[in-house]
Parts: sequence; structure tokens; C-alpha cells
Amino acid sequence: MSEEKDDGETTLPCVLITSCDPEFKEEELVRQILGASSLPEPTKKEDVVVWYPWTINNKYYTADVSFCVVPSPFNMTSEVAQSTQAFIVYFDSKTKDGLIALTPWVALVEELAPEVLILVCDHVCENGVNRQDAQQWCLAHAFELVELNPEELPDEDDDFPESTGVKRIIQALNANVWSSVEMKDEHNQGFGLMSSLVASRHNNPRSKAETQCKSESAEETTDAQKTGSFQNSTEEVDSVVDPMTNMDIQELANLTAGDADVDNFERLFTKLKEMKDKASSMPHEQRKVHAEKVAKAFWMAIGGDQDEIDGLSSGEES
Repeated sequence: MSEEKDDGETTLPCVLITSCDPEFKEEELVRQILGASSLPEPTKKEDVVVWYPWTINNKYYTADVSFCVVPSPFNMTSEVAQSTQAFIVYFDSKTKDGLIALTPWVALVEELAPEVLILVCDHVCENGVNRQDAQQWCLAHAFELVELNPEELPDEDDDFPESTGVKRIIQALNANVWSSVEMKDEHNQGFGLMSSLVASRHNNPRSKAETQCKSESAEETTDAQKTGSFQNSTEEVDSVVDPMTNMDIQELANLTAGDADVDNFERLFTKLKEMKDKASSMPHEQRKVHAEKVAKAFWMAIGGDQDEIDGLSSGEES
């Protein structure tokens, strides 16, 4: 499912990596993601642009991709532009104007519209770029902020602790639907929708305006649900599943069994995000119970056998 050049040579999807901090080299981030003591031999090199190989191999799929080191927007080539499906940029958070150095990349990245956008720094600094400024920049440009060595670590008692550092970068890259994906046999049925949509998604990219419109619509829906979810959280946990959540579950079930088209795929993931945001507004001790009830209800909605989930409980009856 990889793209092909005019001469028939296959072009792998790439993770474009760049650094706006002269003291931090792109290759160091590549090495950390690979978890290696040294870099592998480049698969290709054109002037200052260098490609390194990477095979993503998880329990669901394998995908051959390339890390493409591009020091500056002025070093971009048409080959890199056409194959970029993820963009990772490192910046210097120790200086107040650290975010300004990202400006030359912004317009180019908006044009490329890769699926994964990650802003990386060692850690946010009160005397440089603080957390609020970094997150506001990310919100404005649809990036995710990842600190390699955060000073504040997630709460260990949280039922759903967030990953940080390189681990989070790897998770984000594993979650992407790469054009070179090869589903593993034992997961073909459960992930058939994703596998069948890969080619359509990359061969028929949506326009920027259409993507922004969908994103804004999803955000408005999520915000509206967040407003009312906290007030109703206690009632939801006390009942089996509240009516609104039941409607969400039924929609998920329909989307899972629906046609394998791009709109269906995007709506499925939007709905999952909405439900996750809704649960995150609940008091800490209620999230696990709510998640269990939703999982059981969804299992039944897609035709699962009640006997297979009997006895699976966190301690409270559903």
C-alpha cells in the first residue's frame, strides 16, 4: 500500500523529523525512538536530507516506514513532501523565543497535512517557554506536546495514566494508519475496517477546509457533552448505562458493523474520542466502573455472548 514513483520504485511513508534547536540534532531523536545505542545505516542520503529505516511491529500490524531527517524547510524535496505522514519537530524550550523558531515550518506543515503532529522539547521551562504557552501553540496548530524529560510526572494512582517522553511518541506513531500497513492474520477480522480504508485515506486526502470543518464540529460536540457530563456522572454510574451513553454505544456498534468508507472511519474515531472525553470529566473513583459498564454494554450491542463477560467485574455489579 506504499506509494510508487513514476519509475515503479516503492516510496515508503515517512516520519519527517526536524530540530529548531542547534544543540539538539534530529538523529538523536531518531536514535531514542529506535531504542538503539547507535543509528542504523541510512537507506538514502541527498545532501543534508537523510532517510533511516524503521519497521513498526506490534500485535496488530507491521509497517515499514522511514525516518526522514530534514534540517530546514528549505531542504524539502517533492519526494519527502509526498511521503510524509507524520511530522515531529524539536524546539528549545529554555529560551523565550523558542516557539518563534517553528514559524518557517508552520505553513509547509499545514500544506502537507500529515496525520501525526508532535512538538517535542526536553521539558517546559518557566524561564523559557512555559507549559501554557507551549500548549496554546499546540492547540492553535493541532500538535501534541511531548516532553522528553518532564518535571511533572502523571499521577501513578490515575486509572488511565498518560505516557510521556519517547514512549508517548512511539505510541502516537503506532496508532497511525500507515499506507504501508500489513495487518496480522489473527487481527484481520477485528481491524478489517482500518485495513480496508488505508488506501482510500491516503489516495483521497480531504481538503484543509473540509478537515477543519469536521474538526471544529467534533470539538463543539465534545465541549457540549463535557458541560453536562459532570453533573450526571453519579447517576450514570449508579444505573447500568445512562440513555445518552447507550445511544453512543449503539452508534459505535453500528459504525463498527457499517460500510468500510472514509466517513464511517472518521466518525468511529470521533465518537470514541467523545466518549473518552466524557468519561474523563467523572470523579476519579468512578471512571473504572463506568468504563467497565460501557465495555460490557458495547459487547452486548455488537452481538457478544453474555456468558463470555459474566464474572468480569471490578467489584461492583453492573
